[in-house]
Amino acid sequence: MIRTAAVQFNHRPGDPGYNWSRVEHFCEQAAREDVQIIAFPEMCLSGYWHVRKLDRRQIEALAESVPDGPSTRRLVESASRTGMIVGVGLIEAAEDGRLYNTYVVAQPDGKVDTHRKLHCFISEHMASGDRYTVVDTHLGCKLGVLICWDNNLGENVRLTALQGADILLAPHQTGGCDSRSPHAMSRIDPMLWHRRKEDPDAIRAEFAGPKGRGWLMRWLPARAHDNGVFLLFANGVGIDDDEVRTGNAMILDCYGRVLAETGEPEDAMVVAEMDLGLLGRCTGRRWIRGRRPELYGALAQATGSELDPRAARFSKDAVGREK
Repeated sequence: MIRTAAVQFNHRPGDPGYNWSRVEHFCEQAAREDVQIIAFPEMCLSGYWHVRKLDRRQIEALAESVPDGPSTRRLVESASRTGMIVGVGLIEAAEDGRLYNTYVVAQPDGKVDTHRKLHCFISEHMASGDRYTVVDTHLGCKLGVLICWDNNLGENVRLTALQGADILLAPHQTGGCDSRSPHAMSRIDPMLWHRRKEDPDAIRAEFAGPKGRGWLMRWLPARAHDNGVFLLFANGVGIDDDEVRTGNAMILDCYGRVLAETGEPEDAMVVAEMDLGLLGRCTGRRWIRGRRPELYGALAQATGSELDPRAARFSKDAVGREK
């Protein structure tokens, strides 16, 4: 058994000091509960949605180098002190001058691995990564990392699983998004968040409905089930610039079953034990053995309709035939 945790918290935009205080708070709580792996949300140290409004110089002010930057050093110290594997999202300033939406995974022995979001759309000043990330751990399992929209393309999860991932860290900033799709997510009235103390049921209903959990449950369990991986879903919660993130932190097993979750409109952590003994006979891994790679060449060929991540995310054009 491996004891794991997924966190949701309401970050403050451009306030890494405060955001670090929330990371440390949950790391200490998790250590008291004997957690071995803890996942925090995407870009939770810098803040997320406001970054789309920033110019390059303003984003550079929030970015830092990895692994020798202050946040990574602090993360390594936390992992060493608590004995946990800790994953946190930030903006990376790479040696070549590029800026990345990066997830840093630190282990108790000081080992640091990073994943750069493959489909980064938040800013024209930020680049997308070009490789998959699967990390060996001292726990005897392998961790894969895919950030938010990376998980929306099934190919990414499948390739991460094929590279040996047992557990997928899936940090997000989602729910309550202004989607172009009429039957996907949509915005939540910010006043419901501000009035959550007076009327908690109203915001809980939004978090549980098609703008939050209802949307996630259409596809997230399938990512775990179909690829034979456990999944840690960490997310923002509450006001994120002009949108409201829905939290819904949850842990799924390799059958897509929810082991732990929260629908509360507040900073929270969910904890569950993963029985990796389930992996050997789980449906997804059995199905994958029946793959026919010789048929899949078209998956690696461009169709001519591809867009860069930013254009794909914000385009208002219909795809294919619009009835």
